[in-house]
Amino acid sequence: MSISSTILRLSVCMLIGLQVLALISCESKRLKKECNTFEEMQDPTNDTLSDWSNVPAGLQASFISIDDKLPKSVAPQVSLNKSVTVTGWKGEKVSAQLLLWSVSNIDQVELEFTDFQAQGGKLPASVAQARFVRYVMTDEFGPGCGYRKPEDFPSSLAADMLDNLECFNVEAKSVRPVWLTFAIPSDAVAGDYKSTLKLYAGGSKVEDFEITLNVVDQVLPEPSEWLYHLDLWQHPSAVARVHNLEVWSDAHFEKMKPLMKMLADAGQKVITATLNMDPWNNQCYDAYADMIIWTKHEDQSWTFDYTIFDKWVEYMMDLGIDKMINCYSLLTWNNKLHYNDMEKRELVTVELKAQSKEYVEMWSVFLKDFTSHLREKGWLEITNIAMDERAPADMQAALKVLESAAPELGVSLADNHKSYRDYPWIKDICVGAGNEVTKEEIAARRAKGLITTYYVCCSDPFPNMFTFSAPAESVYAAWYAVAADFDGFLRWAYNSWVENPLTDSRFRTWPAGDTYMVYPDARSSIRFERLVEGIQDAEKIRVLRKKYIEENSPESLAKLNQLEEAIEYFNTLDPSADWQEKLNDAKKLLN
Repeated sequence: MSISSTILRLSVCMLIGLQVLALISCESKRLKKECNTFEEMQDPTNDTLSDWSNVPAGLQASFISIDDKLPKSVAPQVSLNKSVTVTGWKGEKVSAQLLLWSVSNIDQVELEFTDFQAQGGKLPASVAQARFVRYVMTDEFGPGCGYRKPEDFPSSLAADMLDNLECFNVEAKSVRPVWLTFAIPSDAVAGDYKSTLKLYAGGSKVEDFEITLNVVDQVLPEPSEWLYHLDLWQHPSAVARVHNLEVWSDAHFEKMKPLMKMLADAGQKVITATLNMDPWNNQCYDAYADMIIWTKHEDQSWTFDYTIFDKWVEYMMDLGIDKMINCYSLLTWNNKLHYNDMEKRELVTVELKAQSKEYVEMWSVFLKDFTSHLREKGWLEITNIAMDERAPADMQAALKVLESAAPELGVSLADNHKSYRDYPWIKDICVGAGNEVTKEEIAARRAKGLITTYYVCCSDPFPNMFTFSAPAESVYAAWYAVAADFDGFLRWAYNSWVENPLTDSRFRTWPAGDTYMVYPDARSSIRFERLVEGIQDAEKIRVLRKKYIEENSPESLAKLNQLEEAIEYFNTLDPSADWQEKLNDAKKLLN
């Protein structure tokens, strides 16, 4: 071999070596980033004295159960688990949880998924999402409803908010969960898909973790096709205040879009609208802004400006929430309404009892005009006049006005007076948790196209979605709905944010987290993710019931009986101590 050819071969080898080295370098190094974000509140508990002396140096990590919610300042006692298997149907979103902790400050923590590989093909890495879990201040259930001062209840930090950050700085002697979400495509081929989750810190690779995504050969319908009747009340004004935007401005509507799209993707069926001034007497941190402007002219005639109402309804329908419009309220919590009085040249507020002549006159004029407007828009058949926890005597009076002035309008009622049987014809009845409605009653209403759901609020210790609640309670809520044969579930507050919702979930009147399920800038929460998980379970049950009944074979009927036996356990609001284990066992049946 000549000297020149030897030199050429050495040069080629060196070049290949440099390329491999460059690949390795790119693999293990990332660009330096500033991981800026807001500060969480200081941990107020004595657990900040936890002993971290046995924690090894560097960033520690392990998969843990999605049922676990660990304190921020306590050195975790967990078995190190570097792999996880997550199972779901085609079209389903499933979750896992990775726990990070460190005895020292760790900057620029990042995570990256590789593609999911299987024998039958692959799924792109983009089906997976990693979100850092943030801690918010919470309290405890205590007496439930009623005014409360923060200093009167033990406070602690609870892991809840899922932040949309590319990277995060982990504080010394602290825990940081990471919520992993896998959106399985509807057209995925069934099988086991393998991916690697790469953990970086300070721009350098720390560790690899193995993820197996087991895709079951069943298809979950799209959220728009789910039958589970989800009704989480929206609060547009809270968005305007938190983001310092003019209410109902174009910027306000644009800011709400990802937040309300997240709700649509959860299978939401109902648009929350208002008829006059705040129907709940400003019980939230933010009053509800008017959607319909009432004007009384000098000749005593009335006009009603539906501009904002129409814009809001069309906006929500464009996002996919279009099954029902519930308008609050013919019975406000303080019996007040207001209007522009052109004779007096001022905004006039009046207090009217439902039994009064003035109440009948004013509401009758509006309801007739509103009916005509809804008919023109094509919304009359899906619109309800909605009442929330109003006394039976007031309900009877209001319903008489509706029957006389607007008989074509539907009615929705959230009932905590056990009076729903007085109105068997109401289109949308929601009873307080624990108010028994027989399966026969629900079936009879369903046969007429009427909706029957249940709700939880500040008075219900279980199952609930407070920031201190066990995460699996959000899932249990849907299994209870299925077991009791309800059509779905209502909760009064999707985004009625407190003063500082990103850091402090406590409120002046109810247990922490009662007023909102999600956070500003369309940040989800563990509670909301688990709520959707439960709804997916309810839809999977519906699919399997239909499948087994149609197959009608001894094997399929045996599976159906096994499923029904598992479901029946959840027909209670006071389950046994091992309810989480029972829930996970029941979920395995669906897969």
